[in-house]
Amino acid sequence: MPIPFTPLVARLPAAIPFVGPETLERQRGRVFRARIGANESAFGISPRALEAMRTALAELSWYGDPENHDLRTALAGRLGIGIDSVCVDAGIDSLLGLCVRMTVEPGMAVVTSHGAYPTFNYHVAGFDGALQAVPYRDDREDPQALLERQRETGAPLVYFANPDNPMGTWHDADTVRGLIDAVPDGCLLILDEAYHEFAPADALPPIDTTNPRVVRMRTFSKAYGMAGARVAYAIGHPEVITGLNKIRNQFAVNRVAQAGALASLHDDSFLAQVREAVREGRDRIHALARRHDLPSLPSATNFVAVDLGSTQRAQAMLQALAQADIFIRMPGVAPLNRCLRVGVGTPREHAIFESAFERILPTLPSR
Repeated sequence: MPIPFTPLVARLPAAIPFVGPETLERQRGRVFRARIGANESAFGISPRALEAMRTALAELSWYGDPENHDLRTALAGRLGIGIDSVCVDAGIDSLLGLCVRMTVEPGMAVVTSHGAYPTFNYHVAGFDGALQAVPYRDDREDPQALLERQRETGAPLVYFANPDNPMGTWHDADTVRGLIDAVPDGCLLILDEAYHEFAPADALPPIDTTNPRVVRMRTFSKAYGMAGARVAYAIGHPEVITGLNKIRNQFAVNRVAQAGALASLHDDSFLAQVREAVREGRDRIHALARRHDLPSLPSATNFVAVDLGSTQRAQAMLQALAQADIFIRMPGVAPLNRCLRVGVGTPREHAIFESAFERILPTLPSR
């Protein structure tokens, strides 16, 4: 019996942006000993968040506040902006989809970087946009190339992450501000700042919610360790935020997740501990690379890109680590895919990874 798919859905590939570690564990028939491939936090959630979420469980028979009022109020206070400049939703992935739906009609060009966050591409395809991707330059996203492609195509939407996934690199605030200022009227720049808590202070330009040409996105998934709860927020001009609110799922963020995010936001000591643990973890990964004369990229995230010299070597290492029950990922396109993206794990996970890495490295094919 035929299914009444739209022509768009009928021609889309049956694919998802990521194959999760749980899927791989089911395929393998065994669990991973070290889970350092999904850029999750290895350090759990705030004790305050845990307590607040346990309390909120007793009210789980109620819908969450569809306005996310208390969390938005707290975020606005922290950022020094109006509450009408904050939209809370179920992860940056969901916010990206809202931005595409809000601005892109079938066939319209959308600009991103080749190799950047694939969920954005997934949404562009799902709304029948025409993806236009520019290459990285020196292992960083290239703001000038993004602008030039936007001018060539008239794209209404541009995606730029700072700090970047999958390379962990970043641009300073002046460069980012220059990109924002150069975006023309009629175009919206998505500035994905999922890793902003790990970035140096000079990487983040001041927030300006009077500019309708940029929307900034941040999350509780990384530094706050709440990836499984799905809570993120967009910061932007009130009219941009109103556009997102017109089409978002009003009950996407459940009341337990709202309670945890609100409590996390007030636990500054926990955040400081996580930042320090991530800094120490990055140092361990850099030290491992140095011991084996491998380049590693400076990182402003909770992972480090280690350069194995070629795609062949990186893929061989990835496969061998999986056989050693270590979940890890690598960038998906050249020339970025000469690198292995090593997440900061617990000391135990790092020890497991380091031991396997040093055992496998001499067995890899030559460059």
